[in-house]
Amino acid sequence: MKEVFISDISAWAPGIGDEQAKWQDWLDGKTQIEQSKESPKLEYTDPLFRRRLSQITKMTVHVIHNLLEKTNVDKNTKIVFVSLRGEIEREFTINKSLIEEKMILPAAFSLSVFNTPVSSATLAFGLKGGYSVIFPSKNNFADAFKTAVSPVLAGTEEKIIFVYADELVPDYYGDKRPKENIPCAFSFLVNSKENAEKNVEAIKMTANDFDEISVSPVDFLKYILNCFSKDKKR
Repeated sequence: MKEVFISDISAWAPGIGDEQAKWQDWLDGKTQIEQSKESPKLEYTDPLFRRRLSQITKMTVHVIHNLLEKTNVDKNTKIVFVSLRGEIEREFTINKSLIEEKMILPAAFSLSVFNTPVSSATLAFGLKGGYSVIFPSKNNFADAFKTAVSPVLAGTEEKIIFVYADELVPDYYGDKRPKENIPCAFSFLVNSKENAEKNVEAIKMTANDFDEISVSPVDFLKYILNCFSKDKKR
């Protein structure tokens, strides 16, 4: 049976940050992800680079940074980025400008496209493996995840860096805002081999497990974190 191995998860969300203890409290129902525009500070990047970045891009850059810091992953490893909404706040601003002023600034447009978060990370860290972006239909995270890991299952890639991120949808979207309006980002390695990363915990997922994946990225994050938590308690 086809299988993949997930390791080296990194997550960030407002009110929780990236502290493992706080994520465990979240799993235990002791705290919640805040619906705020809080973003990681990215103090390890150039101030001129980070000052114009949105919440989703800052979160994406941060979780990729944390993954790179704790692994020996090759910078030629391919990245697959998944988002349900992308740069949704910038998109609103640009559309508003088009309607009211009949123009947009090129710099503003370049930071509003769907691949801005992952492309910014590749620039920040000199990543050379290329990337793919996935915008799942009907907000179905499960379909996006299956598509993302398919190169590893097919044997065309030995491993990939998987990244998910979505920012807070602003109030001015009104009743069009999603019910699960939770800003967060997470990343992990997807390997074809269990021991690809030495002395690192890895979760095995088979085709049967894929059928159980929730359409919600937050529920998937809970599932993955719970799997790692159970392994540590054994």
